Amino acid sequence: MSDIDIRKSGRVGRITLTRPDALNALTLEMVEAISATLPLWAKDDDIAMLVIDAAGEKAFCAGGDIADIYAALVAGDPSVARDFWRAEYRMNATVFDFPKPVASFMKGYTMGGGVGVGCHASHRVVCASSQIAMPEVSIGLVPDVGGSLLLARAPGRVGEYLGCTGARMTAGDAIFAGFADYFIDEPLWPDLIETLEETGDWEAIDHLAGAAPTSDLESQLSDINEFFGGERLRDTLTMLRASQSEFAREALKKLARNAPLATCGAMELVHRARVRYRIDEALRGEFRFAYRLAEQGDFQEGIRAAIIDRDRAPKWAHAALEDPTAMEVASMLFPLGAHELSLEETA
Repeated sequence: MSDIDIRKSGRVGRITLTRPDALNALTLEMVEAISATLPLWAKDDDIAMLVIDAAGEKAFCAGGDIADIYAALVAGDPSVARDFWRAEYRMNATVFDFPKPVASFMKGYTMGGGVGVGCHASHRVVCASSQIAMPEVSIGLVPDVGGSLLLARAPGRVGEYLGCTGARMTAGDAIFAGFADYFIDEPLWPDLIETLEETGDWEAIDHLAGAAPTSDLESQLSDINEFFGGERLRDTLTMLRASQSEFAREALKKLARNAPLATCGAMELVHRARVRYRIDEALRGEFRFAYRLAEQGDFQEGIRAAIIDRDRAPKWAHAALEDPTAMEVASMLFPLGAHELSLEETA
């Protein structure tokens, strides 16, 4: 079985991720296959819409496949990571701007790179097993794949909370936060997709959708707005440490495992995306930060601690979450000159 199944079926262009044993993690070849296909389908009058789903029961897509990236970083070569991100971000922009309806069916884990494939769709379907997150800060990276724009669009300061803590969302949370649109029980998906293939009528999704489950995020909104409404991460930390609430204790626990520079960067990227509110600007800022993180060291160390050695004891470049200065964070977002991300290939 190949890693991805791309085909036309009736009125629908189908993209199925087929690496269930690897939680459908994205490879560069998968990204390139999607990128090559979408412009063709955009001009194909036989295709009324797209459907993106995944094989297996555990995950839609748990992120990018970082084995080769880690090996290259250990060897002192950041170009593999940068080339992957450049190709991936262009693909994310293509999905975001696709001129026809795109339905994504996101069961199980949808994290990191999976968010970039599924959560930029126009019709985003979740079910009881869905768990969606942008947990990049836990491995020394910032929320990327256009995730900073999704976070910026979330209600109140939910974007800052999710981006800085990496907290997982249930189906109800994802709908509340704007990462998903429809709750449909998973056993109904095959018949729904068959209907879409036969008719190309995306309104069939609306007709089948049920009520969204309750959201813990929504019930925590006032706390989130209170503690994550500051200009810098330092403000949030000061308020959380001064509080005796259960929310504050849990938030500090989530924050404590994350890379200081990336966590500060996550908050800054969400703030900037909320002002710019454009996918190209969001991706460009994310790329600048990620480009420099490839040499800064935290990203390599984060992968080592979480995935390679699994000791869960990363040694970050900064000892404490409040240590990165505003200038350090800002410098990660300076223009890259000749290395700047271009999205022209998505046109």
